[in-house]
Order: sequence, then C-alpha cells, then structure tokens
Amino acid sequence: MQTVDIQAFTYEPRHTLLADLTTVLSNCGGWILERNTLPHGNVSFRVEVQLRSTLDLYAAIVSTGVELTRSGHEALTELCSRHKHMLRPPELGQVIVLRLEIAFLADVTLHALLSARAGLA
Repeated sequence: MQTVDIQAFTYEPRHTLLADLTTVLSNCGGWILERNTLPHGNVSFRVEVQLRSTLDLYAAIVSTGVELTRSGHEALTELCSRHKHMLRPPELGQVIVLRLEIAFLADVTLHALLSARAGLA
C-alpha cells in the first residue's frame, strides 16, 4: 500500500480545525487510522482513502483552512492525475495511505511572543 506524506500548516484555532478536519476526512470516504500530537504541538493524521476519492479529499483538506506546502500540493495533484487516467474501475478502488502533518502557526507565534516578553521582564 502506497503512503503519501503531506506537510501543511494553519493559522486556524486548533480545537475547531481538528473537529472540522476529522469531519471532512470522514465525509469524503477517508478512514482515520491514527491521530498523534507531535513535538511543538504539530498534529499528524494517518488516513486511508480510495484513489477515486482523492480529489474530494484534496478539496476537503483545503476547505478547512489548512495550507499545504508545495510538495503537499504536488503529491495530491499527482494522485488526482493518476485517478483521472485510470481506465478500469478496480484500479479506482486502490487504497492510498496519507500521512498529513499540520503545524499550528498561531500557537507557535503566540508561544514565541510570550517567551520573548518573559525574557524582557
């Protein structure tokens, strides 16, 4: 099974984004295999999705306010292109695993500001 790593960031509030992202991933046919909190407050999702649902998944991720890196856009675009050129229906049922890592920049910025002020005091 192919695994695709996607790096992303957001300025959206953590609590609303995680709820929205969980909902849209499920609504577009994704199965959330794992969700982890990483160092520095990043969050990682491992999601299984059928190749036929990659375009819906791409749109759903972006609609939540998640900003993909250039390589993330390229990886999802490649999956969507592969879907477009599949000729046999069984190929569209192929399952892809996405590992989506999201950095919450508003949290990092707030933490940096608070740390800088504490150093000035």
